[in-house]
Amino acid sequence: MLHGGGSQWNSGNRWFDKTLQFIIGEDGTCGANYEHAPAEGPPIVALIDHVVEYTRKPDLVRTPMVPLPTPQRLHFNITPEIQKDIEEAKHAMDILAQELDTKVIVFDHFGKNIPKTHKMSPDAFIQVALQLAYYRMNQRCCATYESASLRMFRFGRTDTIRSASSASAAFVKAFDDLGKQNTEKVDLMEKAVHAHRAYTNMAISGQAIDRHLLGLKMIALEEKVPVPEIYTDPAYATASEYKLSTSQVPSKTDCVMCFGPVSPSGYGVCYNPMDDHINFAVSSFNSCSETNAAHLARAVAAALQDMRKLLEQAPRAKL
Repeated sequence: MLHGGGSQWNSGNRWFDKTLQFIIGEDGTCGANYEHAPAEGPPIVALIDHVVEYTRKPDLVRTPMVPLPTPQRLHFNITPEIQKDIEEAKHAMDILAQELDTKVIVFDHFGKNIPKTHKMSPDAFIQVALQLAYYRMNQRCCATYESASLRMFRFGRTDTIRSASSASAAFVKAFDDLGKQNTEKVDLMEKAVHAHRAYTNMAISGQAIDRHLLGLKMIALEEKVPVPEIYTDPAYATASEYKLSTSQVPSKTDCVMCFGPVSPSGYGVCYNPMDDHINFAVSSFNSCSETNAAHLARAVAAALQDMRKLLEQAPRAKL
């Protein structure tokens, strides 16, 4: 889970007490909240899967009843300055919580079974559907981030799968064009899905561009040398403003993770593809009039159904 040998695990134990919270509601709803810096979603989901599986096992041996001491209230010596900081932090957190709009949906028309039937990567299929949904809502494509795991490398974290491509742009622009034949649309869909899969393979093997560029920039800053001009180019800034920040976090448990957008006018989209349905958590900021989490969630659901319908109606070349 934390990369490396036993010493890595022992030292890593500490961040679980500091950054991971299990939350259980009065109605039995349960979940977890964690700070992103120490780890990606998959290790947390693996932990949750383990907990859920453990709780399903029957308790064959009754734990002996041992009387526990009466809980005692802990008293903290808080100075007026610390109390002021606490109140300010609480106020800031309340503002952040009220600012985030989140929509969780269960897309129950199909799951990863359908893309597999058509010999397509489920993740690539969903990502292309996200491109279609965003294009339908905004009549333009956008820079899109998908998290790529670098767990094959020691201390590896993530790199960026850039889901928006010339192939995906060609597909989404053609999809609702009445002048295009369905066979052509299917061909463009296949090219978009395959292009995404190719970039994914490149990213998880350490051959993507974003972490390398970030590393070069950080070296320049640390060594106090001029930052290369590419980092101040408007095109680089546009390419790095991810209106769609996405991540697939699959799990055995029927759950979904959620995170906020990375752009003030963008969306956060996390999804968990199960065999016969897909869980989505879409987020946006209430202060932005251009975005709406519920609208994007509905657009994604419609895009997925329309893509399936196209595949079933249009003949495809033999693979």
